[in-house]
Amino acid sequence: MSTTKWALDATHSEVQFKVRHLMVSNVSGQFKKFNATVETQGDDISTAKVHFTADLDSISTNNDQRDAHLKTNDFFDAENHPQLIFEGGKLEKIDEENYKLHGTLTMRGNSKKITLNVEFGGITQDPWGNTRVGFSVRGKINRKDFGVSFGMVTETGGLLLGDDVTINAETEFVKEAALQLA
Repeated sequence: MSTTKWALDATHSEVQFKVRHLMVSNVSGQFKKFNATVETQGDDISTAKVHFTADLDSISTNNDQRDAHLKTNDFFDAENHPQLIFEGGKLEKIDEENYKLHGTLTMRGNSKKITLNVEFGGITQDPWGNTRVGFSVRGKINRKDFGVSFGMVTETGGLLLGDDVTINAETEFVKEAALQLA
């Protein structure tokens, strides 16, 4: 069987996150620079192996002061750990559209196994003859599992930040090549 490589179409993809602020609302952000590749056996999505990286210096929450703080040792420590890395090794089929992606997330030098929910958008050909595939990815991690423990208690005893971070990604990939395995 041949191995098929799929390259991220970054112009049709986005990676966002949310975290509770003062436990009454969510603050959203995104990574402006990220990359991902997927390898499958032929076009069988259930065999997908995923490699994802996000450039932590590209974080954006629409607030320059907050973005600068997120890059410090209080949060991502981008100077010493410039990328967030996810290696997905197993895609578990739930039904025709839904999967569980099992892999390892590495942030701040801490690696943890996580599971993400994946909705398969389908495979199609674009008007230029390229084969494309799309996925919606959702998940939740505890930031403290990755050494992001910054937080304060407000004067009223409430928390400044929640521990859970929700991940939302919309991704589109273009088939690159199929390599025959001997």
